[in-house]
Amino acid sequence: MAKSYNQKMKILYLLRLFMERSDENHVLTMGDLLEELARYGISAERKSVYDDLEALRLFGLDIVYTRREPSGYYLASRRFELPELKLLVDAVQSCKFLTRKKSDQLIKKLESLTSTYEAGQLARQVFVANRIKTMNETIYYNVDKIHSAISANVRIRFQYFQWTVEKTTHLKKDGASYDISPWALTWDDENYYMVGYDSETDMIKHYRVDKMLSIQLTAKERQGKQVFADFDLASYIKKTFGMFGGEEKEMELECENRLIGVMIDRFGKEAPIRPVDDSHFSIRIRVAVSGPFYGWLCGLGPGVSVRKPLEEARAYRDYLRGLLEKTV
Repeated sequence: MAKSYNQKMKILYLLRLFMERSDENHVLTMGDLLEELARYGISAERKSVYDDLEALRLFGLDIVYTRREPSGYYLASRRFELPELKLLVDAVQSCKFLTRKKSDQLIKKLESLTSTYEAGQLARQVFVANRIKTMNETIYYNVDKIHSAISANVRIRFQYFQWTVEKTTHLKKDGASYDISPWALTWDDENYYMVGYDSETDMIKHYRVDKMLSIQLTAKERQGKQVFADFDLASYIKKTFGMFGGEEKEMELECENRLIGVMIDRFGKEAPIRPVDDSHFSIRIRVAVSGPFYGWLCGLGPGVSVRKPLEEARAYRDYLRGLLEKTV
């Protein structure tokens, strides 16, 4: 590299040094800076480095000089602080819909946002025992395609698969393509879902993104705008247990007072709640009635019962009886 070109690169090398090699516990002395620049073939005087440091400060870098031993310069604040990066690494490692390979790639990129010293803390931050990771590497790109379709206001075409007992995949609809208008993406029960409008059935439907194959953006404009005009995604997720569809119904549950937190966490403070007696309350909810919903109720034990409507109370009773009959 020509000497003049090296000099032009000097401030960029200094920027990288502070990003990678400094933090509150690892400072760079003026001698360190001059030595590192020399490794890149850049000879510099102290005064020119002082000028560069001031330019970096004016640019927005929080470069601080500390007099405590060892004295020197370091980057005091970054776009992401270490606790924030730990939180993001935690989320990436715990995320089931990302493959192990993609998780490792994302974490490596997150590590580049802090010093090499603190990056070591991120690598050891979280260990999730026996975490089941998705085997579909394309999900990362599927999400991007769906976002692109939503932004471009176009429909998408894709195939959808399900697992067989032989642990192989089987295309639904005999491999025929789904033609759906995507309107939202949501992360629920450790999986990514696309929520969209199916014009053939005039219904809002959702699909597991990791089970979508060969996604293509079409030239056809999205449909269902009026349906989604008043659509409340949070309410939809609350009513759809395990993202299993079912007929939406209004129900009344009677619960022991100890379950008030569970009900508010699931259905929100807006759900109508009234005391029944000193130890019980009732709550009115709207849910998509399905097996996972009954399973959720069953998991709460005798502390909750279905009161209204009567046919749903009987349906839940029949569900429990069916479980008993299958128990050896």
